[in-house]
Amino acid sequence: MTTTENTRVAIVTGGSRGIGRQVAERLAADGMAVVVNYAGNETEAKAAVEAITEKGGRAVAARADVADAEAVAALFETAETTFGGVDVVVHVAGVMNAPTPIADIDLDELDRVHRTNIRGTFVVAQQAAKHVRDGGAIITTSTSVLGLAFPGYGVYNASKGAVEAVTMILARELRGRDITVNTVAPGPTATALFLTGKDVATIEHLAKQPPLERLGRPEDIAEVVAFLAGPARWVNGQVLRANGGIV
Repeated sequence: MTTTENTRVAIVTGGSRGIGRQVAERLAADGMAVVVNYAGNETEAKAAVEAITEKGGRAVAARADVADAEAVAALFETAETTFGGVDVVVHVAGVMNAPTPIADIDLDELDRVHRTNIRGTFVVAQQAAKHVRDGGAIITTSTSVLGLAFPGYGVYNASKGAVEAVTMILARELRGRDITVNTVAPGPTATALFLTGKDVATIEHLAKQPPLERLGRPEDIAEVVAFLAGPARWVNGQVLRANGGIV
C-alpha cells in the first residue's frame, strides 16, 4: 500500500474503539493515511480499517501495547514502511480504574493504570519525537476530570496529570522543528470506557453539568483533534479542555 508524496500519515493509538476510532475515521476523511493501533481487539481494529477504506480512505491496523517500547517502535516502522513516514501522532490509548478512595487503593491497580497511561505516553512520545516529520503534530489525551478533582479519581487523575506534564515539556524540547504538541482533555464523553460501572443516575447527573446539558460524543473530541492535527499551527504546548463548558 502506498501514498502520494503529499499525503500526511497519522498513527492513532487506541484507534479501534471509542474516541480513538472516531479520530481515526475523521483524520482519514481529512485525507490522511491512518495506522489504527490496538492493544487486543483485532476484530474492532479491522472494522475501523474497513470503515475507512469503504469511504475511499487508506488505513491499516497494527497491534502494539503502548507501554512496550519494542512494540511501539515496530508500530512506527509499520507506518513508515506502509505509508512512507509519520506526520501526526494521536495518543488516545489509556485505561481507567474503578473510582476508589486513595486510602483504599490497591497498589497493583495503581501500577496497572500508570503503566499504560504514564509509561505508555512516554514510550509513544519518544518514538514520535524521533519519527514525526517537520511540520507535524503530536496530540495526547488527558481528562477534564483532572480539574474537577472528584473523590475516588486519585489514580486516574495522577496518571493524566503526568500526561499533561510530559506533553508540555515535549513541545518545548521539539523547538525548531515546526512540530506542534498539544493535549486534548475531554469532559464526560459517551464511550464504553466512561459508561462502564456507572449507574443511570450518575450518568444523567454528569450529563447535566456542562451548560450544553449533554455528554460529549466521540465525534466532538475527534473534531478538536482534527483541528490540532491540521490547521492549528499556532496552537502549541496547550491543554485544550473539550468539555462543553463543564469547568
